[in-house]
Amino acid sequence: MASSTKRDYYEILGVPRNASQEEIKKAYRRLVRKYHPDICKKPECEEKFKEINEAYQVLSDPEKRKIYDMYGHAGLEQSGFSAQETTRIPDLEEILKEFFEGIPFDFDTIFERAAGRRRGRRRRTAYRGEDIVVPVEITLEEAFKGTTIPIEIEREVPCETCGGEGVNKNSVKTCPTCGGRGEVVQGNWFFQVRQTCPTCHGEGAIYEPCPTCRGSGTVRKKETIKVKIPPGVYDGAKLVVEGKGHYGRFGGKPGDLYILVKVKPHKIFERKGDDLYVDVNLTYPEAVLGTEIEVPTIDGEKVKVKIPPGVKEGETIKVPGKGMPRLKGGGRGDMYVRVHIDIPKYNLLSKLLGNHKKVEELLKELQEVLPKPERIVER
Repeated sequence: MASSTKRDYYEILGVPRNASQEEIKKAYRRLVRKYHPDICKKPECEEKFKEINEAYQVLSDPEKRKIYDMYGHAGLEQSGFSAQETTRIPDLEEILKEFFEGIPFDFDTIFERAAGRRRGRRRRTAYRGEDIVVPVEITLEEAFKGTTIPIEIEREVPCETCGGEGVNKNSVKTCPTCGGRGEVVQGNWFFQVRQTCPTCHGEGAIYEPCPTCRGSGTVRKKETIKVKIPPGVYDGAKLVVEGKGHYGRFGGKPGDLYILVKVKPHKIFERKGDDLYVDVNLTYPEAVLGTEIEVPTIDGEKVKVKIPPGVKEGETIKVPGKGMPRLKGGGRGDMYVRVHIDIPKYNLLSKLLGNHKKVEELLKELQEVLPKPERIVER
């Protein structure tokens, strides 16, 4: 359109030439409500709104407005302004968000009502199911080899009658208060106050609870699950079986099943990490002279362990690779033989040898040949 045939921008918006920016915005909002193509379905509204939008783009810009006030349409064209820049009709959402930036309006609802659309029944919030924790007790041998244990649990599963919805499907009716929207709205399409429907509490429908689950959507069911205990598992370990916890309501992810492992104390072996300790008793001569003994292992075998001469009380002798399997990584820990020196009581020696004097003489002779120990132990 030639500049000589264009209408005055102030006339298009219906504001005086000395109108403030706030007055220009108010006029534009009023015309948006009347002529925007999303609202006005008449054929002429689209062209009319293009004209309104062009006028607003100029008058809402202080620099463009100054040029227009001084030189009119021709001045804008000479300054490089093209009306084609404003031929794209902005979405109603763009316009409203520009005017109400920072204000907590529910724009989706405004646009839906302006276009005559309905929200329908509110989607229920999905909830993740709760986890189930079950303690199990195993022996050290089972921890060494690994095992599979059947575990009986009782968990919540979807109700078959209602499919987990908690609703008696034969009783579902559209809410008469909100017409299925889940909300009630007051005001016109542009300024609205919305609130959750007090009748259906946002569901959009009224119904009776499922007779089987009484509205919970779940029922309790006993189930036996075989859980694999890996070799090398330690006391206090937590194993997880994903998805075997309680059902997640309304499409939520199910919870998990956690197995808390308790390893029973062993009558022979003491476990420290992946290593095992076994205590053995030696006679005094064996400790002095050294010896070789057989020691049991956790895998049911026996190994020969050499005891060096002069071994001390509490000293340990390492047997490589005879401990527990490493839970993370290959191989096994080690076994340590912990030495204890068994010194019998004097009266027991006398009884065994049957001669009190003889025992005393032998001990005195041994005392004479043995080196004297350092009485004070340095740390």
